[in-house]
Amino acid sequence: MMRAALPIWVPDPVCSLSRLRTRHMLLRPPIACGPYAQRTQLLSAAGVRYSTNRPYEEGRIKVERNEGMLFINNIAPLRLQWFFRLSPVSEGQFVDRVLRQFNQPSYAAADHWAIARRAMPPDWNIEIKAVVPRLKEGGLFVKYSRPPDKTDEEIEEAVKIHLMDKPIRPWFNPFDQVGVGRVVGNPWIEDLHRFPSPKLKVEFCPTSPETTATELTQEALYTIFRKYGKLRDIERQQPGSPVTPKFAYVEFSRVKFAVLARSCVHGLTVIEKDGGGKHGTVLKITYERKIKGSWIREWLFNHPRIVIPTLAALIAGITVIIFDPIRTAFIKLRIKYLLNTEEKGFWEWIRKQVRRANILSSGHQKSQSNILAAIWDNRKNDVAQLQSWLMESAGTFIVVQGPHGSEKRELVIQSLKRHRYKVIIDCKPIQEARGDSAMISAAATQVGYRPVFSWMNSISSFIDLASQGIIGTKAGFSDTLDAQLGKIWANTGNALKQIALEERGKDDRDSQLSEEEYLEAHPERRPVVVIDNFLYRASEKTLVYDKLAQWAAALTTENIAHVIFLTTDPSYPKSLSKALPNQVFRTISLGDCSLEVGKKFLLSYLERNGGDDGSKPGLSQGLEDLESCVATLGGRLPDLEFMARRIKAGESPQSAVNRIIEQSAAEILKFFVLEVDPDTRHWTREQAWYLIKELANSEDAVVPYNQILLSGLFKERGEAVIEALEQAELVAVVSVNGRPSAIKPARPVYHAAFRRLTGDKVLRSRLDLAVLALLIGNENKKISKYEDELQLLGRLHKQPSQLTSRVQWVLRKIEHAQAKVERYEMESASLDRVLQSER
Repeated sequence: MMRAALPIWVPDPVCSLSRLRTRHMLLRPPIACGPYAQRTQLLSAAGVRYSTNRPYEEGRIKVERNEGMLFINNIAPLRLQWFFRLSPVSEGQFVDRVLRQFNQPSYAAADHWAIARRAMPPDWNIEIKAVVPRLKEGGLFVKYSRPPDKTDEEIEEAVKIHLMDKPIRPWFNPFDQVGVGRVVGNPWIEDLHRFPSPKLKVEFCPTSPETTATELTQEALYTIFRKYGKLRDIERQQPGSPVTPKFAYVEFSRVKFAVLARSCVHGLTVIEKDGGGKHGTVLKITYERKIKGSWIREWLFNHPRIVIPTLAALIAGITVIIFDPIRTAFIKLRIKYLLNTEEKGFWEWIRKQVRRANILSSGHQKSQSNILAAIWDNRKNDVAQLQSWLMESAGTFIVVQGPHGSEKRELVIQSLKRHRYKVIIDCKPIQEARGDSAMISAAATQVGYRPVFSWMNSISSFIDLASQGIIGTKAGFSDTLDAQLGKIWANTGNALKQIALEERGKDDRDSQLSEEEYLEAHPERRPVVVIDNFLYRASEKTLVYDKLAQWAAALTTENIAHVIFLTTDPSYPKSLSKALPNQVFRTISLGDCSLEVGKKFLLSYLERNGGDDGSKPGLSQGLEDLESCVATLGGRLPDLEFMARRIKAGESPQSAVNRIIEQSAAEILKFFVLEVDPDTRHWTREQAWYLIKELANSEDAVVPYNQILLSGLFKERGEAVIEALEQAELVAVVSVNGRPSAIKPARPVYHAAFRRLTGDKVLRSRLDLAVLALLIGNENKKISKYEDELQLLGRLHKQPSQLTSRVQWVLRKIEHAQAKVERYEMESASLDRVLQSER
């Protein structure tokens, strides 16, 4: 007789081990694997096949009529959930591969089949059909075949009593024990990334689409869930909430209780007598994510009005702490070593070697040295005055004003040879920069402020724009141009103050003084700040100049540095008075040099440079009219230098002067008369031409200031127009006792250029016609206004005697205006004849 066949486990190719380990592993029924597991088969002694379904693919464990199911929890630690999230394979495959490496059935996690067998009472003869592990929930489902004379409630009670007598303790916590519960619902077996939490969300769903669900009361929920563990709270949905399906929150004191409850109750249909309504209610349970570390992130995203400005302030604070000392150090490096090489032996040696190689000694630098050599005797008083001001202890706020070509910068630099440290800020490249970022970079370059993240300003502007749409206000990530320039000047001021205090030691006799008192007592140790091209293109934007004036005022009032402004604009007091309203500026006005000095300069230039072939020209040959040519050019040094170069090239003085006059006349005609844009210019071509003609007709090239204001073209905004032309350097205003007295050409050669322009009959007739047309239009406007007044007076029913004088006055005004119109028309007719006869 053959022996009864032992149960044989036929493994699938995915879940099988590489080799069979022990006999008892061959005898135990299968463990359901992952979503790719094939059907496993169990052959009993009678040859009957028992199969397990594929739970992760179908989402359910099929239970027959004579079968039941238990859930055993607390067999694996829930704190290892992060490990399952990182697992590249499914949970079933991972568990089957790893846990089968254990060959110790005494461990709770070594063999799921052993756990299921140990949990069943041995005397009940319960046949285990399948085991489905749920490692991410720390438990497993056990499907069994119910004996005919037993019920599921009795089996559950027997299993609990058995575990009380012989508890199974998890390997990770020997002081705890596993729990068990009867599955009364229809559990959902999934391998999604949803992990246990002590809080459950219980949804009340209908049993069919045609029926409706009933929202369970707290008492009904307590009755259902309390058996699985200690409850912490039951929270129902807010009354009137439109969210469907209706739900409630059930929170347990421990996570393992929530796991047991969800595994056993999910899919339970609550009947009417238990509070489920007439058609019953199905409970769908999910884990409600418990907020732990993520609450910080959620709070940050939910409170942008607080977080975004705080983040901007934090970034600004970090920037100040980290980058400001670096920037101050770079500014000090530029002031001490890069701008002041004359006192550093190594740098002076390099400068001399480069000069010998003729790399830096350009013609412009030669001409500059020649100019200084020629005019030095004439400017000695100004240099001495400037040097004496720099030695005074009071705040030094100096303005050196003069037209282009008066060599203001060279004069100041020559005067500062005694001072070790100086910084020169040129406003021209800052003002010519296009856009805020370029302007910030140009300002930073002038003082050596680095690193400068000007490109970040554009990105930060987009962030601010986005935050304005989110929270309604800007976050403050991007600084305005005003704030950025303020930072640059503030860091420069800190560097200047540190340089001024470097030589202060403990052994100094003034060491007991405060920093402010020490700087006031030692003016010779203050650095010098030279601000060149101040008010250059001031009509376009004044922000840079306002910030510089405020910063310079702070430097002088705090005795940190001496400040010298170099400007060509005579209206500088308007800008500087805003920063220092109660202080009188110390001013040096540089004009054109005298004719005698100009003649000496020409002769000195020709003697030093010689001809193009290197020979010395005969100074008596072709220079007979030199004095008249110098008188025509005046003492403007650039014009004299240009004439000297033309003479050196072989031209006669008169030919060189004619070339200068022609070039000046062309520039005047282009920029002030023909190409006048009313949107960017503050004068009209008729006003400019009127001034040109009046100055050309004057023998001494000077016209009274009030005479121009009283003319018909300058009665409206006349002073503003003259000021604009002065800033554009067409004319210069001569002041007497602080009031404007006369108007003269901005450059001496302009007088000859004005005469050259007015000597052109066609040009003069054309522009005079435009002036006359404008004057005729002004007079006609007056006549129309007077006629309207006469009509108004004529509508009165009775003419009062008091209006007689008014009517006569209006009639006289009309008469005078009409006479002017007739005279202007006669002049226009003669000019028309000129234009018709000339080409």
